[in-house]
Amino acid sequence: MAKAKAKKQLKGKQQKRSFPWLWVTIGVFIPVFVAAFCFMASSHNLVTPANPKDTRAAIVDQLYTSYPNEDFTTEVTKELEGYGFEVDLYQGNNVTVDFYRNLPSKGYRLIVLRSHSGAVRASSQYVGSIIGTYLFTNEPYSTIKYPKEQWNNELARARVTESSPDLFAIGAKFISNSMEGNFNNTVIIIDGCSCLYNDDLAQAFAQKGASAYLAWDATVDLDYVDRATACVVKQLCKKDATVSKAVMNTMAVVGADLKYGAVLRYYPLENGGKTLKELIQ
Repeated sequence: MAKAKAKKQLKGKQQKRSFPWLWVTIGVFIPVFVAAFCFMASSHNLVTPANPKDTRAAIVDQLYTSYPNEDFTTEVTKELEGYGFEVDLYQGNNVTVDFYRNLPSKGYRLIVLRSHSGAVRASSQYVGSIIGTYLFTNEPYSTIKYPKEQWNNELARARVTESSPDLFAIGAKFISNSMEGNFNNTVIIIDGCSCLYNDDLAQAFAQKGASAYLAWDATVDLDYVDRATACVVKQLCKKDATVSKAVMNTMAVVGADLKYGAVLRYYPLENGGKTLKELIQ
């Protein structure tokens, strides 16, 4: 773990990337929708939480090793610190199965998860047979590790492309059954693909104590989703901004993903009228 610090902007323009296919395996390899990402600038009209000294946030960057975006980290950290959060940063190989297992016990009130993710299909031949949504770790896959979790389909064998190394990925059952402790009215923001295509992850995080869950409903382009995620963090940190207003304003600024048509959604709908301050109390 490292304390997030504002960093120098990267020299040169990053090459635009997208990952239209992600490969996830439960028994056999199966294609899923993939992750991709982007960012946005400065904030204003900020409101400080009631107890800023007790308010901590985390940026979990599973993509850091292969697709770092220092500008994204700097911008999101700036927005959260401006609101009053103390921000911790977890990158690359720190994002393991056991890291996720212990995440609720760390006491964060807002977590941004920048990760490969996707909706897992039972077979590539049957487009409608979605069986769950999974978030990648950076832990190399092994057939002999976590046998109980693998047997219960809490974990999947995942890879970004056919030539990529196999990694563990966590699903809704892992969140419900194997995460230790509970979140304390935590806001979860997923910077990745298809994490509200189905609401299985959203429901699992809510059952673990999350007060709001924001994610995209389809595959996303890398540059787009980083930019849009930074934008929604900025919008949430504005004074009196509700979840629904932050999502609406983000869509007004960045629009839907031009390549895949993904849009930002939130769960549960009944918390759409709450501000960030109300959500984390």
